Parts: sequence; C-alpha cells; structure tokens
Amino acid sequence: MNAKRITIDEDLRKAFHIRKEVFVKEQGVLLEDEFDEFDQLNGQCEHILVYYEEQPVGTGRVRWVDEFGKLERICILEHYRKFGLGKVIITALEEIAQERGTTQVKLHGQTQAQGFYKKLGYQTSSSVFIEDGIPHLLMTKELLH
Repeated sequence: MNAKRITIDEDLRKAFHIRKEVFVKEQGVLLEDEFDEFDQLNGQCEHILVYYEEQPVGTGRVRWVDEFGKLERICILEHYRKFGLGKVIITALEEIAQERGTTQVKLHGQTQAQGFYKKLGYQTSSSVFIEDGIPHLLMTKELLH
C-alpha cells in the first residue's frame, strides 16, 4: 500500500476512472457534477493515487481554499475498502497540505464516513447538508507541525 502524487496525465486518467466507478456508477452522482475545473495538473490542487498490490485502487485531492487545505474526491474501489487505504489517502493529503504550510484541513464527508474521519482526528463543524444528492458534514482538523 502506498500513495503516489499524480504528476502525469496517464495517472490522472486512472484517478478519474476510480472516481467514475465510485461516485458516478456506485453512488449515482451525475458525471457533469463529478468533474470540475480543478481536475487538471496545474497547481490549483494536488491529486494522489493509492495502490494496493501495485494496482491503483483509490484517489483523492487537496485544494487550497482560503487558509484551509480542502480534501476532496476521496474514494476507494469497493473491493479494496477493507485494507486501511482510506487512512493512507487522508495521511498523504494531509502531508501535502503541511508541505504547503497549511495548518488546517477540511472536507465534506459523507455522513456514513463520519466515524472514520473522527478516528483520524476530524471534528464535525456543521449540521447535515446535501451535496450531489448525498448527505454530508463539514469536518475540520488542525494539523500539527
């Protein structure tokens, strides 16, 4: 298990494939809502792939919004969700945020993942809201330097 920063278009396409499988096919998010202007390799955000047995099976990105690193598009292919890869993704994204000098991160976590994020030190900072037809919560965390 390891996480790798995406620096080439071929890897970005692998991340898009994973996101399409999870968010569009599995969760019913509209294709046009899943992909946005930050889905490119231009420095507005950084994308990662997480590998299991040398296969890319998960992804996420961190984008800088005000003073926060905003963790987004975090997902793992269904068959690989039992191997602790979510923590690998979050840790890698937090490390990237820290490298940029960010001391706070936030994310819009699906309500079913609230316990997972709490175990990683995130605090719930909002009531439930709907994003792409799915209940979410704003969650935040202070990063230690």
